Amino acid sequence: MSSARRGRFHGKPFGGNASQQSTSGVSDQLIKNGRKSGQLNLSSRGLSDVPQKVWRINLDAAAESRGDADFDNDERWWDQVELTKLILASNKIQDLSEDVKLLSALQSLDIHDNELQGLPETLGELHQLQKLNVSHNKLSSLPSALFSCPQLVYLHLEHNNLSELPNELGNLVELDDLDVSNNKLCTLPATIGQLVKLKSINLSNNNLTVLPSEIQFLKGIRTLDLTHNQLTSLPKELGYMRLLEQLYVRHNKLKELPLLEHCSNLKELHLGNNLLTCFGSDQLQCLNSLTVLDVRDNKIAIVPEEITQLTTLERLDISNNDVSALPYELGNMVHLKSLVVDGNPMRSIRRDIIARGSEGIKKYLRSRIEMPEEPKKAAAVSSSGSGQTGLFGGGEQVDAHSVKVSRALDYSGKKAEEVPPEIWELGVSTQVTDLNLSKNQIKQWPSSLVLLSDWVVTVNLGFNRLTALHTDLGLCLRLQNLDLRNNCLSTLPKEMESLQNLHTLILSVNRFGEVPAVVYKLKSLETLLISGNQVAQIDVSSLRQLDKLSSLDLQNNNISVVPPELGLCTNLRSLLLSGNPCRNPRPAILNKGTDALLDYLRGRIVQ
Repeated sequence: MSSARRGRFHGKPFGGNASQQSTSGVSDQLIKNGRKSGQLNLSSRGLSDVPQKVWRINLDAAAESRGDADFDNDERWWDQVELTKLILASNKIQDLSEDVKLLSALQSLDIHDNELQGLPETLGELHQLQKLNVSHNKLSSLPSALFSCPQLVYLHLEHNNLSELPNELGNLVELDDLDVSNNKLCTLPATIGQLVKLKSINLSNNNLTVLPSEIQFLKGIRTLDLTHNQLTSLPKELGYMRLLEQLYVRHNKLKELPLLEHCSNLKELHLGNNLLTCFGSDQLQCLNSLTVLDVRDNKIAIVPEEITQLTTLERLDISNNDVSALPYELGNMVHLKSLVVDGNPMRSIRRDIIARGSEGIKKYLRSRIEMPEEPKKAAAVSSSGSGQTGLFGGGEQVDAHSVKVSRALDYSGKKAEEVPPEIWELGVSTQVTDLNLSKNQIKQWPSSLVLLSDWVVTVNLGFNRLTALHTDLGLCLRLQNLDLRNNCLSTLPKEMESLQNLHTLILSVNRFGEVPAVVYKLKSLETLLISGNQVAQIDVSSLRQLDKLSSLDLQNNNISVVPPELGLCTNLRSLLLSGNPCRNPRPAILNKGTDALLDYLRGRIVQ
């Protein structure tokens, strides 16, 4: 600037003298720039209050431009715009002046990280205000006029001392981003359901114990954060949030999760640090878009087979639970990049395998199961006459002649949910004694199996998805061998008591919490394999009733005490107990074999 030009303002400096500018912390140049750009950034300037010239930034400029013919050329009135954005963050401001109303064109006001204890009612006169950030202050209440800002779309109130939100919150119908985290909220107003345009809401780090059912009306929600509250349950209405993509409920007191039936867009579900004991297969079937599932630090004992239906899953964290085994087909989930299982009492997976990380665990799981081939379209049964092939059933067809000769029907590895009717017809016509339906996806007991009850001796339904058995099983009176390993069974029907010819029963890798009572009534039982379950106790008195039992496999269960009286079961030729949390017998004793183990147990019986 030339000396002549400077002389125009001699004795009449715009905005006050130099000491005033220094004291205010807001230079004239900043004010001038704000008039030109419509934006003023006064963050991190140590301000304890806001200079009046900030509130009057447009009013004073207009007055000076009218009354001063020598008005500075770089502040021509036609170049000025009204202030639309004001940033006062990270200062020491304790009170916000009511003169904020003078900034009538203001669209964005950021006052976060100050020492505000209240807000002026005149905020309600800022009818153009769209974004308000007053987080990280000391607010304990909000002015009712704030909820008269019709254009507000962004409201951040996190890290304050708010204990409630007023009912007027529902007036902010344009709001799409609300953050009230890190306050002292115990409840939410029912009017929150009126915020139908809300896309993101953060309620974390409060004292919420319940959510209002009106939350179901928040149809546009994409992100819901409820972390660090006191919630013991979630409303079933949560399941109606069709657009929900991220749900955070970590660090609460949840014992169960409602069915998220309509949340088909949910991609991330964070449930860590709760009191969950399980997550059901019906729940998993609704979440076919899930990429992240975090259930760490709960009390989950079983990972259901249905988790393998989450084909888009990329990260699964089940660390610090009570899981002792994993579904083998987890190893075939191609998108799963992170599998965290640390802190579980894994008995079926050695520690050195877990230490190899996600890919090492998946590789081990793949090695434990033979994957069935993809199903092919079932072939129709050939009628008699020219061209008859004698081949029945799905994809890899069944040779009727071989079945007739061997009386063994093998329909395994088809990945079928149901057995075609022509297969049952073949079984009946050939009076099969050996039926193999393993390695399919059968969820319900095949009702047609009863058609073979007069002949069938061996039934293999291992590696399916059975959750229960039908009472018709009790009609298979000739049955000697029954293989039900790797299913989802937790009980057996009492009608099985009639299977007095049963010699071998395989129940490994299911969900049994105890040896089912009906097992002890199978007097011909010679082999009982029930490893990889959740059996917690050994009922010696009942076991001794099975005087023909020679092989007992209880490996990888939850048995903490092995009763010495088990040593009196002298008919046992094979007793397997490794992989349980019991301190005695020590592994060195277990490794010596059954006879040494029984001797050891008998030696501990108190006379």
